Amino acid sequence: MNSQELKNNVNTIVKSNSPKEEKLQQICDYLASEISYYDWVGFYFKNGDKEELKLAQFNGEPTDHTIIPFGKGICGQVAISNQNFVVQDVSEQDNYISCGWKVKSEIVIPIFVNEENVGQIDIDSHTANPFTQDDEALLEYICKKVANFI
Repeated sequence: MNSQELKNNVNTIVKSNSPKEEKLQQICDYLASEISYYDWVGFYFKNGDKEELKLAQFNGEPTDHTIIPFGKGICGQVAISNQNFVVQDVSEQDNYISCGWKVKSEIVIPIFVNEENVGQIDIDSHTANPFTQDDEALLEYICKKVANFI
């Protein structure tokens, strides 16, 4: 993974004049195409004033989890904890919502606007133990960039 090249290309997407939905989709598509173990890439955002997340743009197989209550699954836990959550083996998580039998690991990074957790990027991988500190740092960087245009 060439983190700097990935960041530069995400910056190009972010700086474009495209609508925010298109930028989010382009980021999902780009990450899924460039990082072999990113098998599902998506954004969830707080659903109005409800205590739940709503699926926005994504790249990968369709999911039934278009609405996730706060506290449920990895994404729902991040909505409450405001902390990154890296799960190298989903079979070891009690509060995991299965998005498909192929998913072996997941990383979720929150997006903050004015210090409020407004959403997150969610990555599923069909590989166990793929995520490194480089993935976490890259996704944190992307979330900061996304926070500037949503």
